Amino acid sequence: MWVERLELVDFRSYRRAELELTRGVSVLVGPNGRGKTNVIEALHRVAVGASHRIAGDAALVREGAADAVVRTAIRTDDDRQRSIDVQLGSGRTRAQVDGQPVRRSADAVGVLRVIAFAPEDLALVRGDPSDRRRYLDQLLSQRRASYAAALAEYERILRQRNALLKDLRGGATGPADALLAWTEQLVAHGAPLVAARLAAVVALRGPVTEAHERLTGSSVPVTLTYRSDALVDETQDVAAIADALRRALADVAGEERRRGITLVGPHRDELVITLDGLPARTTASQGEAWSVALACKVGSAPLLTGVGDRPVLLLDDVFSELDDVRRARVADLCDGFDQILVTAAVDADVPLPGRRIDVRREDDATGSTLHPRDLDASGPLPGVTT
Repeated sequence: MWVERLELVDFRSYRRAELELTRGVSVLVGPNGRGKTNVIEALHRVAVGASHRIAGDAALVREGAADAVVRTAIRTDDDRQRSIDVQLGSGRTRAQVDGQPVRRSADAVGVLRVIAFAPEDLALVRGDPSDRRRYLDQLLSQRRASYAAALAEYERILRQRNALLKDLRGGATGPADALLAWTEQLVAHGAPLVAARLAAVVALRGPVTEAHERLTGSSVPVTLTYRSDALVDETQDVAAIADALRRALADVAGEERRRGITLVGPHRDELVITLDGLPARTTASQGEAWSVALACKVGSAPLLTGVGDRPVLLLDDVFSELDDVRRARVADLCDGFDQILVTAAVDADVPLPGRRIDVRREDDATGSTLHPRDLDASGPLPGVTT
């Protein structure tokens, strides 16, 4: 899969920009603050349904504008052309897939598939459990659209159950079976999520280990383990997970009523990452955490490719702090991707041959602009609008 065309309207630092893209490597080059990462962010938002840098869409809209629009044209592995248009800003998000509006924004997730790595992704190793859950959820949502919808429904049920628990904590009364009904809904929608995450973790182990070895040149083992109150072992099916989740909720029923919050479920689970048998979150150095996080990202490609198009690889400011050996190893990990977009402040830092696109910041009215070097500088720049 690869992106043929990207159009940005009032997105971050871009008033309006259009860019024709190609297979292979495209490097966005320019000093910090010019808008390189904003291009990566736009593609991530279209593919995953969220920015890789911030929560919410408000900051994605150019200052002074009411809405932002991202339009993409995509070529699939079987040579079909598809499109995704997303409008962000006032009111709810609106999305179109292949020219047709979708009822839920989650229905647009996974049409474009990306694997992105940026400095923020160190949180995958060093951050809170929610950062690692997000990694699994975004991966699985791209893999199958039904997962994104199931996750959204689970989160809706969780909000309703938490609201009821909060009311009960405050002394409110209601139907005796109201909490039981929401508990059963939580179990019914939560167990498939746990099963999908568990299967993903099992499938990720080999590719992540291989990617880590290629990246570091060592055989220090990286291990991924899914930890949940709904799991006894990794062979459990959805029905067994549901039973375990139901029992775990019963065990904490009194504490939930006292605290007014749901204490068991996929929203509390953890992906445990160990390096050489020790928790990577607390023992990995900065460089080790970086290598593990990148290995987790690149190692997730086979999970996507196994049920659909190969993903686009997005690398945001990856090469600048590396020595030549590490740069070469990262470049080696790029093999197998149809399209790779890289951002860099210094062109020479990127040891990948391919197209170069200069990113410049004009004035406040124009904002950031994109200038492919392979186009005729004496005439207008096709695909670039200021």
